[in-house]
Amino acid sequence: MNWDQISGQWKQMAGRVQTEWGELTNDDVNQVEGDRLRLEGIIQERYGKTKEEARQAVDAWLDRL
Repeated sequence: MNWDQISGQWKQMAGRVQTEWGELTNDDVNQVEGDRLRLEGIIQERYGKTKEEARQAVDAWLDRL
């Protein structure tokens, strides 16, 4: 699955995002609105990851979808 598909189906994918990153709140996920850079930024904040680590985490999640 690619990010365009995720973005287009954001409402349906929000649950999967919260399953993967349980520290994200509903407000966090709603704020993302399908924007990958926002998701990576929120992951950085909540999990104390670097920008590269957050990018890699999102890439790995996409690969598993």
